[in-house]
Amino acid sequence: MLKTLSVPIAIVIAGALIAASLYFVNRDRQATVPPEEASVAEEIRGVQENDHVLGNPNAEIVIVEFSDTECPFCQRFHETMHQIIEEYGLNGNVAWVYRHFPIPQLHPKAPKEAEALECAAELGGTGAFWKYTDMLYETTPTNNGLNIGIYNEPKQAGEKTGAGQLTEIAIAVGLDADPFETCLKSGKHAARIQKDTSEAVAAGGRGTPHSIMLVDGEQIPIEGAQPYEVVKGLIDAAL
Repeated sequence: MLKTLSVPIAIVIAGALIAASLYFVNRDRQATVPPEEASVAEEIRGVQENDHVLGNPNAEIVIVEFSDTECPFCQRFHETMHQIIEEYGLNGNVAWVYRHFPIPQLHPKAPKEAEALECAAELGGTGAFWKYTDMLYETTPTNNGLNIGIYNEPKQAGEKTGAGQLTEIAIAVGLDADPFETCLKSGKHAARIQKDTSEAVAAGGRGTPHSIMLVDGEQIPIEGAQPYEVVKGLIDAAL
């Protein structure tokens, strides 16, 4: 019993102390108001065979992030997670799983961008997925600012908008434009995006990024774009 409780208790205590000390200086980094209870409403899936994983999928700690590519807080947290993987991923202690949580009410372009990430994975594998995702976050001004070209609503009937930045990014990471655009037009990955989104909502996600740390059978939510120091503190407590 004591062994079972020690890890989650340590994580909660460490997280509370770190979060309290950093709250006022980092409160602008939160994507949304935190949920009423710091718990997972419904448990999410563990690491799946078709997940996008950076690091060892069998790592002691897995952080599953549900993200919206047009969310400025997600853009910031994307950098934080790369820092985490650089420190903890190379030795196999931590893995990062990326899942989708586009919020079309705020960012109408985000669902199609999420499909673009899946098309990159389909055409180029895991390496292309992460390269495409990194470049998209580096390119977009966020808040629905990316030019997604032929997937934009035309301003006037018959107006052409060109290939747009989704295709430009695909070319830049080594993908062929024609099969990439064919994949995007098909909408074949929309169901996967919706599945991830539904899972995030069921687990208590109220905004993006919404992350859940899987450790020793426990699922601990990480709300909003927590800074590196907070995420590191939670990981160190668990390890």
